[in-house]
Amino acid sequence: MEPATELAREEAAYVAPPPRSRGVVLDANLGVMGFTGRFREMAPLAPWLHAQIGYEVLSWLMILGEGELAFTDTSGTQPPPKTRAFPIFGFGGGARASIPIGASFDVYAQPTIGAMKADIAKNALAILGFRDAEVLNLYFAGRIGAEWFQTSRHLALGAAFGLRDATGFARLGAGETPLVWDASGSIRYAF
Repeated sequence: MEPATELAREEAAYVAPPPRSRGVVLDANLGVMGFTGRFREMAPLAPWLHAQIGYEVLSWLMILGEGELAFTDTSGTQPPPKTRAFPIFGFGGGARASIPIGASFDVYAQPTIGAMKADIAKNALAILGFRDAEVLNLYFAGRIGAEWFQTSRHLALGAAFGLRDATGFARLGAGETPLVWDASGSIRYAF
């Protein structure tokens, strides 16, 4: 059999993956959360888990809800054995606008609004000047990222960077803008 004939037969047998359709999307991120301002002096980088579920109303627009969990401690200002470990949790909602780059890549921007807090015993952070971190406070966030769609058009791998104004994580009386950043890798599944 001639190589050209076999190549033509293989090309005819190839079935391209179906185009990605709109629908429900589940997205999970694993990364790191960091802080700016005085909170950074108190708390080191935190391992960060983030999940969101959304619905693609248009091929380029998704409405979503999100939840997150991070773990850090007070080791920057309290040496052991006084160091206190605590989780930070939050939830919110927003939208994601995507721009395709070729058949396999997307870049996106995602504004969100939500609330977050440090889950720690009452007044444990207040004595360090961060009383508002112990209760739910609003955040306004933005995230940019890129996704690489796999052969299965349901699955994508990605990377993202986010920045938020976390109003409750400012030191009392410091007059600072408390920014919280995150960087992560993600896996996305579209149903």
